[in-house]
Amino acid sequence: MPGEYQYFVYIMTNKSGTLYVGVTSNIKRRVQQHREGLIEGFTKKYKITRLLNVETFGHISSAIAREKEIKGWRRAKKVALIQSANPHWQDLGAEW
Repeated sequence: MPGEYQYFVYIMTNKSGTLYVGVTSNIKRRVQQHREGLIEGFTKKYKITRLLNVETFGHISSAIAREKEIKGWRRAKKVALIQSANPHWQDLGAEW
């Protein structure tokens, strides 16, 4: 049934500040996969390991729409979103 699950739109970074926006139904597992380099492509190549921002949605369609919206933004707007909720760019998944 729709709405039973949670979906997450997240922003992650690496040591040099490269940003990555993604969507998942299991944020802890996905962050761990990125940290361990288990997902081929951009996040593995650029060693994306730090979680900076997370938004939660009840429906996958809403999460995908938000992911696409954020991906379409310029870097400055993504940085402003991160800073509004996480001004010190702390790793939100550090305890996982």
